[in-house]
Amino acid sequence: MAPETSLTMPPSVLNCRGRIVEFPRRPLIMGILNINDDSFSGDGRIDTAWALGRVREMIAQGADIIDVGGESARTNRAAITPEEEIARIGPFVKSFSDALGQSTPRDDAQLFPPLLSINTWRPEVAAAVLDAGGDILNDMSGLPDDANVRICARHGAALLIMHSVGAPKVPHTHVQYGDVVSEQLAFFREKIAMAKAAGVMEESIILDPGIDFAKQKDDNLRLYRELDKITAVGRPVLAPVSRKSVIGRVLEITDPRERDAGTAACIVAAVLRGAAILRVHNIEMAWRTVETVRAVETA
Repeated sequence: MAPETSLTMPPSVLNCRGRIVEFPRRPLIMGILNINDDSFSGDGRIDTAWALGRVREMIAQGADIIDVGGESARTNRAAITPEEEIARIGPFVKSFSDALGQSTPRDDAQLFPPLLSINTWRPEVAAAVLDAGGDILNDMSGLPDDANVRICARHGAALLIMHSVGAPKVPHTHVQYGDVVSEQLAFFREKIAMAKAAGVMEESIILDPGIDFAKQKDDNLRLYRELDKITAVGRPVLAPVSRKSVIGRVLEITDPRERDAGTAACIVAAVLRGAAILRVHNIEMAWRTVETVRAVETA
């Protein structure tokens, strides 16, 4: 087993439907599973059998969390209906445990069975799918109200709060910040208070700085550089590092699938600043990057 981390991850506990994860520990790798055919990274299919097979591959590569979504967040793609979203991911969630029976963890530091994260912003989808299963609700809406918060509280699921401005599926590239880090800290304080008031335990909250969502290139780069100010809030922070548009702008690479070197660099920056969770497409690359960083830091 790799040595225990001595990095900057603050101590905390994450409660996911009664399952407890204690930090600091090796950062959790969240594998992205798209049950749609218009993902920006071109890696999804509307096919439950394929998705279950992909879960087994992700576990073998070291995934600790599976983040399943039925709709691309791309703003240049039309929104689907709640009914269509439920039809895409509901059968997968009901069959998720079937995939686990044929899987084994990569090493003894991996969470097994993996946590299941439901990636949606629509309350009707969150309610229907969490009824079938799931440990985390990954909400990209910025929580304009407490509808999804109350659904999380009812199911005992963890709540992943992503920073954003404005409605999902709508471009917000015009948004400007006086101080993106300070404004984000104020946002998270407000949303944590909302969640607790609606019945979500503080130890069931995860924070996500929302890279590329309603932010300029320099905002995104500053959030990577100053991620330790977000982790200092005391809740586990998810670092959205994978194949992001900001990486494409830095490296002048238009094809997201060619951005894994930049993704690895962002993983290093995030791990050294206390990130608890890394959301990625390429799990093998992420696992190797994390292990190498930890080996250097703990040698």
